[in-house]
Amino acid sequence: VRYPFYIRNEGKLNIGVGFSANAGLVVDVFGKDSHVIIGDNVMVNYRFHIGSAKHVTIGSNTLFGSDCTVMDHSHGGYKGKSHSDPSIAPVKRELVSSPIVIGQNCWFGDRVFIMPGVKIGDGVVIGAGSIVTKDIPSNSLAAGAPAKIIKRFSDKTKRWEIEVNN
Repeated sequence: VRYPFYIRNEGKLNIGVGFSANAGLVVDVFGKDSHVIIGDNVMVNYRFHIGSAKHVTIGSNTLFGSDCTVMDHSHGGYKGKSHSDPSIAPVKRELVSSPIVIGQNCWFGDRVFIMPGVKIGDGVVIGAGSIVTKDIPSNSLAAGAPAKIIKRFSDKTKRWEIEVNN
Protein backbone atom coordinates (compact mmCIF):
# COMPACT_ATOMS: atom_id res chain seq x y z
CA VAL A 1 0.00 0.00 0.00
CA ARG A 2 1.55 3.27 -1.12
CA TYR A 3 1.36 6.53 0.79
CA PRO A 4 -0.74 8.50 1.35
CA PHE A 5 -3.59 6.27 2.46
CA TYR A 6 -6.40 6.47 5.03
CA ILE A 7 -8.12 3.57 6.76
CA ARG A 8 -10.95 4.01 9.29
CA ASN A 9 -12.02 0.68 10.72
CA GLU A 10 -14.83 0.87 13.25
CA GLY A 11 -16.16 -2.58 12.26
CA LYS A 12 -14.42 -5.53 10.62
CA LEU A 13 -11.88 -5.23 7.81
CA ASN A 14 -10.46 -8.39 6.24
CA ILE A 15 -7.82 -7.97 3.53
CA GLY A 16 -6.50 -11.03 1.69
CA VAL A 17 -2.90 -11.83 0.85
CA GLY A 18 -1.31 -10.08 -2.12
CA PHE A 19 -3.41 -6.89 -1.80
CA SER A 20 -1.85 -3.94 -3.63
CA ALA A 21 -2.90 -0.28 -3.63
CA ASN A 22 -1.47 2.80 -5.27
CA ALA A 23 -1.44 6.23 -3.58
CA GLY A 24 -4.71 7.68 -2.38
CA LEU A 25 -6.40 4.57 -0.96
CA VAL A 26 -9.34 5.41 1.33
CA VAL A 27 -11.17 2.70 3.28
CA ASP A 28 -14.05 3.84 5.52
CA VAL A 29 -15.68 1.09 7.59
CA PHE A 30 -18.44 2.98 9.45
CA GLY A 31 -19.81 1.53 12.66
CA LYS A 32 -19.29 -1.69 14.61
CA ASP A 33 -21.73 -3.67 12.42
CA SER A 34 -20.00 -2.87 9.12
CA HIS A 35 -17.79 -5.43 7.39
CA VAL A 36 -15.43 -5.14 4.42
CA ILE A 37 -13.92 -8.29 2.93
CA ILE A 38 -11.23 -7.99 0.25
CA GLY A 39 -10.07 -11.24 -1.37
CA ASP A 40 -6.58 -12.34 -2.31
CA ASN A 41 -4.52 -10.60 -5.02
CA VAL A 42 -6.83 -7.61 -5.36
CA MET A 43 -5.13 -4.63 -7.00
CA VAL A 44 -6.39 -1.04 -6.86
CA ASN A 45 -4.88 1.96 -8.59
CA TYR A 46 -4.73 5.63 -7.63
CA ARG A 47 -7.44 7.16 -5.42
CA PHE A 48 -9.53 4.06 -4.73
CA HIS A 49 -12.34 4.58 -2.18
CA ILE A 50 -14.40 1.99 -0.30
CA GLY A 51 -17.15 3.32 1.94
CA SER A 52 -19.09 0.75 3.95
CA ALA A 53 -21.85 1.26 6.49
CA LYS A 54 -23.06 -2.34 6.12
CA HIS A 55 -21.13 -4.82 3.98
CA VAL A 56 -18.78 -4.80 0.98
CA THR A 57 -17.15 -7.93 -0.46
CA ILE A 58 -14.55 -7.83 -3.25
CA GLY A 59 -13.57 -11.19 -4.75
CA SER A 60 -10.02 -12.39 -5.35
CA ASN A 61 -7.97 -11.43 -8.42
CA THR A 62 -9.99 -8.28 -9.06
CA LEU A 63 -8.40 -5.18 -10.61
CA PHE A 64 -9.59 -1.57 -10.26
CA GLY A 65 -8.41 1.36 -12.36
CA SER A 66 -7.82 4.81 -10.90
CA ASP A 67 -10.50 6.95 -9.23
CA CYS A 68 -12.93 4.09 -8.55
CA THR A 69 -15.48 4.16 -5.73
CA VAL A 70 -17.39 1.32 -4.03
CA MET A 71 -20.03 2.84 -1.73
CA ASP A 72 -22.74 0.79 0.02
CA HIS A 73 -24.62 3.74 1.51
CA SER A 74 -26.10 7.17 0.94
CA HIS A 75 -27.19 10.08 3.10
CA GLY A 76 -30.93 9.52 3.07
CA GLY A 77 -33.31 7.34 1.12
CA TYR A 78 -34.78 8.21 -2.26
CA LYS A 79 -36.82 5.18 -3.34
CA GLY A 80 -38.95 2.32 -2.02
CA LYS A 81 -40.06 2.84 1.58
CA SER A 82 -37.28 5.31 2.42
CA HIS A 83 -37.83 8.92 1.37
CA SER A 84 -35.70 11.64 2.97
CA ASP A 85 -37.01 15.13 3.63
CA PRO A 86 -35.06 17.56 1.40
CA SER A 87 -35.40 20.29 4.05
CA ILE A 88 -33.00 18.29 6.27
CA ALA A 89 -29.28 18.83 5.65
CA PRO A 90 -27.86 15.75 3.84
CA VAL A 91 -25.26 15.15 6.55
CA LYS A 92 -28.09 14.88 9.13
CA ARG A 93 -30.18 12.43 7.09
CA GLU A 94 -30.33 8.75 8.01
CA LEU A 95 -27.49 6.70 6.55
CA VAL A 96 -29.21 4.17 4.24
CA SER A 97 -27.12 1.14 3.30
CA SER A 98 -27.37 -1.98 1.16
CA PRO A 99 -24.59 -4.60 0.74
CA ILE A 100 -22.31 -4.76 -2.31
CA VAL A 101 -20.86 -8.07 -3.51
CA ILE A 102 -18.21 -8.18 -6.25
CA GLY A 103 -17.13 -11.54 -7.66
CA GLN A 104 -13.69 -12.86 -8.55
CA ASN A 105 -11.56 -12.04 -11.60
CA CYS A 106 -13.33 -8.74 -12.30
CA TRP A 107 -11.80 -5.71 -13.99
CA PHE A 108 -13.04 -2.14 -13.49
CA GLY A 109 -11.77 0.66 -15.73
CA ASP A 110 -10.93 4.14 -14.44
CA ARG A 111 -13.62 6.25 -12.73
CA VAL A 112 -16.11 3.44 -12.10
CA PHE A 113 -18.67 4.01 -9.32
CA ILE A 114 -20.47 1.04 -7.77
CA MET A 115 -23.74 1.96 -6.07
CA PRO A 116 -25.35 0.44 -2.94
CA GLY A 117 -27.04 -2.95 -3.22
CA VAL A 118 -25.27 -4.09 -6.39
CA LYS A 119 -24.13 -7.69 -6.94
CA ILE A 120 -21.48 -8.22 -9.62
CA GLY A 121 -20.71 -11.77 -10.77
CA ASP A 122 -17.37 -13.41 -11.50
CA GLY A 123 -15.34 -12.45 -14.58
CA VAL A 124 -17.12 -9.12 -15.13
CA VAL A 125 -15.53 -6.20 -17.00
CA ILE A 126 -16.87 -2.68 -16.37
CA GLY A 127 -15.87 0.08 -18.81
CA ALA A 128 -14.25 3.34 -17.73
CA GLY A 129 -16.56 6.06 -16.43
CA SER A 130 -19.43 3.67 -15.71
CA ILE A 131 -21.92 3.94 -12.86
CA VAL A 132 -23.12 0.49 -11.79
CA THR A 133 -26.66 0.82 -10.43
CA LYS A 134 -27.96 -2.73 -11.01
CA ASP A 135 -26.67 -6.29 -10.73
CA ILE A 136 -24.31 -7.50 -13.45
CA PRO A 137 -24.22 -11.27 -14.08
CA SER A 138 -21.00 -13.26 -14.38
CA ASN A 139 -18.93 -13.12 -17.58
CA SER A 140 -20.52 -9.86 -18.76
CA LEU A 141 -19.00 -6.66 -20.09
CA ALA A 142 -20.95 -3.54 -19.13
CA ALA A 143 -20.43 0.18 -19.64
CA GLY A 144 -22.23 3.49 -19.38
CA ALA A 145 -24.07 5.67 -16.91
CA PRO A 146 -26.02 3.74 -15.85
CA ALA A 147 -23.98 0.67 -16.83
CA LYS A 148 -25.65 -1.71 -19.27
CA ILE A 149 -24.48 -5.09 -20.49
CA ILE A 150 -23.03 -4.78 -23.98
CA LYS A 151 -21.23 -8.13 -24.32
CA ARG A 152 -21.16 -11.58 -22.72
CA PHE A 153 -18.41 -14.15 -22.84
CA SER A 154 -19.48 -17.32 -24.67
CA ASP A 155 -18.13 -20.56 -23.24
CA LYS A 156 -18.96 -22.16 -26.60
CA THR A 157 -17.03 -19.77 -28.89
CA LYS A 158 -14.59 -18.49 -26.24
CA ARG A 159 -15.29 -14.93 -27.43
CA TRP A 160 -16.95 -11.80 -26.06
CA GLU A 161 -20.17 -11.50 -28.09
CA ILE A 162 -22.46 -8.51 -28.48
CA GLU A 163 -25.53 -8.62 -26.23
CA VAL A 164 -28.54 -8.99 -28.54
CA ASN A 165 -31.14 -7.78 -26.01
CA ASN A 166 -29.42 -4.44 -25.36
